[in-house]
Amino acid sequence: MSRATVPPDVLTALARTRPTPAGTAALRAAVHARRMLLFKALLVRVERQHAHLPPPVRRGFEEAWALLERAERADAGAVREVLDYPTTGAWITEALAAPTGPEFESHLAHLAGVAVVAASRAGCPATGTLRVPSGILGLPGLGVLRCPSGRARVSARDGRLRLVEDAGHGAVDLPRRRIRVRDEGAQGPGWSALRALPGGTALLDDLDPYRVPLPGIGPTAVPAADRAHTDHLSWAGRWRRARALLSVTDAGRISETDALVHALVPLAAAGRDSGMPTGATVRAAPGAVLTQLPAGAAELAETLVHETHHTKLAALDDSVPLCRPGGILHRVAWRPDPRPASAVLQGTYAHLALLDLWRRAERASGAPTAWRQRAAERYGRYREQVGQALSVLRGSDELTCTGRHFVHEMHRHHLSLGTAVRDSI
Repeated sequence: MSRATVPPDVLTALARTRPTPAGTAALRAAVHARRMLLFKALLVRVERQHAHLPPPVRRGFEEAWALLERAERADAGAVREVLDYPTTGAWITEALAAPTGPEFESHLAHLAGVAVVAASRAGCPATGTLRVPSGILGLPGLGVLRCPSGRARVSARDGRLRLVEDAGHGAVDLPRRRIRVRDEGAQGPGWSALRALPGGTALLDDLDPYRVPLPGIGPTAVPAADRAHTDHLSWAGRWRRARALLSVTDAGRISETDALVHALVPLAAAGRDSGMPTGATVRAAPGAVLTQLPAGAAELAETLVHETHHTKLAALDDSVPLCRPGGILHRVAWRPDPRPASAVLQGTYAHLALLDLWRRAERASGAPTAWRQRAAERYGRYREQVGQALSVLRGSDELTCTGRHFVHEMHRHHLSLGTAVRDSI
């Protein structure tokens, strides 16, 4: 996606944080284009190191790549869903960053799981033995199969693919669609499936080995929460109520969330301050919202909007650079540390989206009173801070031409939120 392919009205709507079908489609296309570039880069690196890779590693990668190609020929749309899943991006980014040698080779083995899921979704038959040196076969968007033997066999069975741990300690029949399980009893020995969240298609991903980058999130390195410490009912209940708040406040946010958020990744419990809930977006894994269990639905609703806008801006910036590299550091009210212009833009954009949400919530007559009161208090607290950050950006010479236009439209939207008629919604 280049600047010329983004119509002015789409770019303006994105700058003003408003969800539109055209904006969402452009962002999804940008994410996919970026993912394809990463896969090409991985293939090029493997080809360059071909002679130095151990034969089992090289053979396993080539077989997985060939299966991925066959699956794409059978059903490109189904394969795209697997390739664009957030943790697939996290994996390929880590693989490309790994030093040559055993670490890089261990990452290459994950392609087998990606290819098998893609083949399953595409209805493409497959047979053979998969290398699983980590002992955990990650299947993006489905779950994990424990393979203590270090191998798993794949075969076709009744029109579906079947995976069996080589020593017989676990097995699973892969579906053409995502597995939708409701409780632990639906899982067989050695197999753990991801669990669906109510409404939409997002999953609670507390299994994928690439769901949280090492050593963790933020300055305190908060790790991923594991399955044993993830209360699905609590997460599902907050998710359901958060969707209800967003729906009564701004129905467009539900469509945007469904289209852009594919996974909710629980972070381990850790100390939290009295500010915004702990949440994060990993640039390499757009579409995944990483967060500790929110106190309630309001906190999760805010986290979803906040982190979705980090994903939106990252996808746009990957295709249409908004900031020049380098430059000086700036201070913003919501961070204790000085930040480069690109980070100031990220934070300001996410907070502008929250201002938009809170202004609409404050005036949404059908919204719960507590939500409206919370929104009014938070709007008042953050509006001036966002205005100050926008002033920093408008005075910066570190923005590209497109970046200056984008920030100008953000500023216009910020002004409109302050002058809107109270009973307009």
